[in-house]
Amino acid sequence: MDPGQDAADLHPAAGAGPVPGPRIPAREPDVTSLPVVVDAMGGDHGPAEIVRGAVAARREHGVPVVLVGRTGVVQEELARCGAAGEIDVAHAADVVPMTERGAGAVRMVCSSLAVGFDLVRDGAAAAFVSAGSTGAVVACAVDRLGTAPAVLRPALAVALPTTAGGATVLVDAGATVDPTPEMIAQFALLGASYAQLVLGVADPRVGLLSIGAEPGKGNRLTRRAETLLRGMPLRFHGNVEGGDVLTGAVDVVVTDGFTGNIVLKNVEGTVRATVALAAAQGVAGSAELGLVARRYAPETHGGAALLGLTRTVVVAHGSSRAATIARACVVARDLAEGEVVARLGDRLAIRPGR
Repeated sequence: MDPGQDAADLHPAAGAGPVPGPRIPAREPDVTSLPVVVDAMGGDHGPAEIVRGAVAARREHGVPVVLVGRTGVVQEELARCGAAGEIDVAHAADVVPMTERGAGAVRMVCSSLAVGFDLVRDGAAAAFVSAGSTGAVVACAVDRLGTAPAVLRPALAVALPTTAGGATVLVDAGATVDPTPEMIAQFALLGASYAQLVLGVADPRVGLLSIGAEPGKGNRLTRRAETLLRGMPLRFHGNVEGGDVLTGAVDVVVTDGFTGNIVLKNVEGTVRATVALAAAQGVAGSAELGLVARRYAPETHGGAALLGLTRTVVVAHGSSRAATIARACVVARDLAEGEVVARLGDRLAIRPGR
C-alpha cells in the first residue's frame, strides 16, 4: 500500500487493518455467500502474487473471491497455481499505474478498479481488496461507491498492537493527506466507532497526534482540530505525542493522512530495525523475535479499512505478497459480514460544521 498518495486531484491507503481476532458483530446470512473482489492488477507484484493470495484466501480460509483484471493474464497465473477454473475472473482491459494519484484513475472506466468497484456497488460482491495506488483506490471508491451520508472524506484505519496488550486505531493512515480540521474531527468519530465495532472497546479514548501533549500545541491544522474535538460527542483525551502511539495511552490516534502514513511506515520500519539489531546482538532467540515482528507484519494484518464509504474496501500494501493479500481478503470478508460499514454510517450522526 502507498497511502502517501491522495485523491486530492478529484476532491480538493506493514500492513494495516484489524489486529488478529477482531470482535466482529453478528453476521447477516445473505452476505456470507457473496465473494470478495480482488484487484489482480494492482500492487508492485501483481498479478502473480495477487492471484496466489486470492487462491490462498479461497483454499486456506474459505473466502469466496472474484479476480478482476485482464482475463488472459489472470487465467495464466491461475494455471500456474494449479487453480485453472477454480476462481471466477471479471475482465478489465485497463490497469491503473501505481504512480496514479487519483483523478486519472477515475477517468479509466475499464480499469480493474472501476470494474471491481462496480461489482461491489451493484451487489454482486461483498467487498473490494486492492494493493494498488492508494490515491487511485480512494478516488475510484468515492466515485464508484460514494461516501456515506454526511461524510466529508474517507479515512484509512489501521489497528496497531500496543505494549499494553491491546491495539490502538491510527486514523487517517493515508487516504486524505490534506484534510481540513473538520475532516480530522470526523475521522475521530469514524475511528472511535471502528474501535467499538471491531476491537470491542466500549468507550474509546481518542487522542489527537501533535508535537506535545499540552493543550494548544501543534500547527494551525492541529490546533483548530483540537478545538473541534473538544466539542465532539466522543471521549477526547487531548493531544498525544508520537511516542504514545504504541503504548495504549489512547484507543484511537487521529491525525491527517500525510502524518499518519509517515507514522505507520516509521512504526513498521522501526520494528524491523529493532528486531534485526536484537538478533545481531543475541538479545533474544529468532523464534521470540519472530513473534514480535509478525505482530506488525503485513501478512498478519492484511490491509487498512477505508472508512466513510457505502461499501467495504480494504487497501493493502503496494508491496504485498500472497500471504498479505490472503489476509486482506479475510479482513474484508469479516468486515462485510459484520456490516461494519453500515453500522459506522448509522453512528456518524453528526457532521462537523464547515
